[in-house]
Amino acid sequence: MSKNYHIAVLPGDGIGPEVMTQALKVLDAVRNRFAMRITTSHYDVGGAAIDNHGQPLPPATVEGCEQADAVLFGSVGGPKWEHLPPDQQPERGALLPLRKHFKLFSNLRPAKLYQGLEAFCPLRADIAA
Repeated sequence: MSKNYHIAVLPGDGIGPEVMTQALKVLDAVRNRFAMRITTSHYDVGGAAIDNHGQPLPPATVEGCEQADAVLFGSVGGPKWEHLPPDQQPERGALLPLRKHFKLFSNLRPAKLYQGLEAFCPLRADIAA
């Protein structure tokens, strides 16, 4: 019998919910193509959690992530919550504590430099060196 994979879905704020909708479509395609058993649970995080629960990282969100095999994280933050004290803003109050909780230390964002666009990219020797 194949394993059932459970994924915690944290859409977050701004473009996060829109991106997550598309990511879940990809996940459905993977599930169908490979006959995988995948379930999802959605949790509030960031500004959405502040609005709905009064805090950027509710205990239920952390518990849901702990019980999941993987976490799909959208994005957090936005102008609506910039007036809050720094430790209560979505980025510092949700993303960083979640990383620390799971002992994640890296936020890798691969970058590509396309031929012909070199002059428009900050990955130039005169800037990066």
